[in-house]
Amino acid sequence: MSVYTNVLPHELDEFLKNYSLGQLQQFVGISDGIENTNYFVTTSKGQYVLTIFEQLTSEELSYYLELMAFFSEGGIPTAHPIPDNEGKYIRSIKNKPTALVKRLNGASIDVPNAKQCKEIGFQMAKMHTLGKKFKFSQESSRGESWRSETIELVMPKLSNYDQDLLNNEIEYLKSFTINNLPVSIIHADLFRDNALFIDDELTGIIDFYYACNGYAIYDLAVTVNDWCTSGDKIGDQKNLISLLGAYQEVRTVSDEERDCWVYVLRLAALRFWLSRLRDKYFPRSGEITHIKNPDRFKKIVEDRRNNNDELMSIWNTV
Repeated sequence: MSVYTNVLPHELDEFLKNYSLGQLQQFVGISDGIENTNYFVTTSKGQYVLTIFEQLTSEELSYYLELMAFFSEGGIPTAHPIPDNEGKYIRSIKNKPTALVKRLNGASIDVPNAKQCKEIGFQMAKMHTLGKKFKFSQESSRGESWRSETIELVMPKLSNYDQDLLNNEIEYLKSFTINNLPVSIIHADLFRDNALFIDDELTGIIDFYYACNGYAIYDLAVTVNDWCTSGDKIGDQKNLISLLGAYQEVRTVSDEERDCWVYVLRLAALRFWLSRLRDKYFPRSGEITHIKNPDRFKKIVEDRRNNNDELMSIWNTV
């Protein structure tokens, strides 16, 4: 979350006239994240998050907001979108699609423990199970075409070593064939900063704006690469076992999915290395912005390609 579009008090007052949320009391920009403009908004009736979408169209946004409502109503701790007085989730500020969602209690964590990892694994499996019933579908905005485009953009900026590393990963991905893996709605970005906790209780899963139809095991890999990594390596085994074990209490990971474990870990690491390289070399201007260091995921890419046996061994314990 960042601030690219500056909103003045009178503009927000005018926007809020379309809702039955009382009087504006306070609003403040949020610096975390990188894609959209976000504000915490407090009115006389509650606390909300206002998001101005810098790249998505209203048509694209509709999918994500309907999904958030679907999960919230299905018992997943997600932020329910707030309908306006006409029952619509989407309005506009400065000709950009804009939405309000309920602000959830809790805060993100920097160093997760085993209980928190267990909560994440359990809720992710519930999302994958429930998501099969969602009536809409969406392709990934960070799929193969985006990957090819981003590689073409960033490659000239990289050192010879990084170019070789990137080319080797692309060749590996091309050489790997996957078939008949379970597909569901996936979050595709469930990092620590997209989960809220009060102590060890998971109170919110946020930022569904990369959600799409995809392989459930890939979604699990995205999360493990962030939640269970210390430095560049799969770190605390207790955390990893807790997350994967809790996931399997709800949904069993098939043998075919386990066989693809190293592949999806490497694919997920590459996806976030590329996105952070793109943000570093081609930043967007904004009043408050937050660009994440790509080197962390470069190191994770290196680790995942060099430790196949160790990465696979986790399935002997869960």
